Amino acid sequence: MTILNEMLEHNQKFVENHEYEKYETTKFPNKKMVILTCMDTRLLELLPKALNLGNGDAKIIKDAGAILSHPFGSVMRSILIAVYQLKAQEVLVVAHHDCGMSGLKAEPVIESMMERGISEETIDTLTYSGIDIKQWLHGFDNVTESVEHSVGIIKNHPLMPKGVPVHGLVIDPKTGKLDLIVNGYEN
Repeated sequence: MTILNEMLEHNQKFVENHEYEKYETTKFPNKKMVILTCMDTRLLELLPKALNLGNGDAKIIKDAGAILSHPFGSVMRSILIAVYQLKAQEVLVVAHHDCGMSGLKAEPVIESMMERGISEETIDTLTYSGIDIKQWLHGFDNVTESVEHSVGIIKNHPLMPKGVPVHGLVIDPKTGKLDLIVNGYEN
């Protein structure tokens, strides 16, 4: 049986047994916050527990490294929609120690792509089209600086309303301990 089939079989029982009822909530976050965090599997349940969040408490956006890499990309759009349409009043950027994006260099990723069938011609075409694929795939060297950078982009975004606190934190993926990097109430 495939992973997808296992999930669909489980889902059928989940719906038949009305297990969804304990998760019912609205589309508006109870704690009026939107969180940008990493897609790391260790944070799936740990982060909400460490932040005392239950289902429906926050909008959570996940991407590799909790990095806001483009001020007009889908992550920033999601943050703005949460603020303007879904009643979020605060933003948190929560990265973590021991992140796969820490120290990530583009070259091994590109090599892996080529091993899996992406041609050198495709990589060259992207490069010649003005896409700096090495920069796009590059991670970060310092998690604190990365959080500060993402917080800065959000806070100073021309479409972000003034007065919205933007906080930056780093979580330990083993213990859940949070380190405050940027206190959005003070900036």
